[in-house]
Amino acid sequence: MRKRWSFTKSLIAFFSLFLVGQIAVTPCTVAVVSGKVTPDGRPLLWKNRDTSARPNKMAFLQGNKYSFIGIIHPLDKELKNVWAGINSEGFAIMNSASADLAESAGMVGLSENGIFMKLALGECADVADFERLLDETNGKRQVGANFGVIDAKGNACFFETRNSSYVKFDANDPRVAPQGYIVRTNYAFTSPIKNGGGGYIRFERISQLFQTASAEERLNIPFILQEAARDLVNEKLHSYPLSDPKAFDPATPYYINTSDTINRNSTVSVTLFHGAPSHEKAYLSTMWVLLGQAVCTAAIPLWAHAEDVPEVAGGEGTAPLNDLAIALADYLYPDERGHMRQYLNVTRLLTYGGNGILNRILPIENKVLEKTENMLAKWESQKPEKEEMQAFQKEVAAWVYRSLRESFPDIQPKER
Repeated sequence: MRKRWSFTKSLIAFFSLFLVGQIAVTPCTVAVVSGKVTPDGRPLLWKNRDTSARPNKMAFLQGNKYSFIGIIHPLDKELKNVWAGINSEGFAIMNSASADLAESAGMVGLSENGIFMKLALGECADVADFERLLDETNGKRQVGANFGVIDAKGNACFFETRNSSYVKFDANDPRVAPQGYIVRTNYAFTSPIKNGGGGYIRFERISQLFQTASAEERLNIPFILQEAARDLVNEKLHSYPLSDPKAFDPATPYYINTSDTINRNSTVSVTLFHGAPSHEKAYLSTMWVLLGQAVCTAAIPLWAHAEDVPEVAGGEGTAPLNDLAIALADYLYPDERGHMRQYLNVTRLLTYGGNGILNRILPIENKVLEKTENMLAKWESQKPEKEEMQAFQKEVAAWVYRSLRESFPDIQPKER
């Protein structure tokens, strides 16, 4: 029995590593927002990361030129891939895989999007550097992605990128982005393949959400973290689960399929980058991260300038914050038969403990947002030492983890 168990465990580890290199296409919902339309004049860059590889954690890494923090997979021991990150110069990058940008049929599952983003974080101080990197690697890279980037100079762009070419979309250019933002899912506007890629339902929904927020002048951090990233609506099915009376009857649990919602059954993390007010204050560039499905955890702030990540978000093995979020996701997706893992128990989401899961998470997150805003105001007038940033992000992350454990006392993370 022991040998059989060891073989099975090794097989699972092998296939997890298989996924680390993005062998399977990983859908995502992403956006870049110009500082021209945000309340504080600072650009925003957002990614809901969707993949079959559920564990995520943060890491601090040293690149060829610049140090950076980013999302990695715990089984990526050689740290080859970074799935979203920000560096010491305030340059941030993320992506959504776009199969219709692949230059050969077999390349879709062998793309090096994560490898390329790690390279960019270590090499690029700004968007101009990234564009130069794209020029230098034309024909040498193996990618198929919509890369979103911002920097401390206020640049905010998407690059629809293939192995040997790319097309730039500038959110600061009113001819390209008349409302000051660009959204993408998993297809490219410049692909030669008609109706290729995927994520069309999510694209329609996120376009509507951003259009409404733009009209109401609230393209800001709370909107993206608490509305866009956690959205469970599927308008094709006329499904609005958070306002459906059926969802509140524990006697008849109400399920929805979250394969085509923005908060998906395969969402494993959320990153939101808040750009700096100026190049001289690049140290204020902030990475907000939710380590887990958006409705299962709370956001924490991190800074590349701190040159460290909190233990609950990183560590030697898996991240405790992420382990708890995965346990909460297992509670919300209780049926493991076949494709039933795609179905979220909305009744559990809305009635857990009497008031529901989000009513326990959002007050925690709101306190973090308020406390961080006050700290950033202080740091803007006086640049902090890295030790001060380390202490603050460690304190906040530990408090979030402790608060979540207290809010969900019967949800126990599994050993990994």
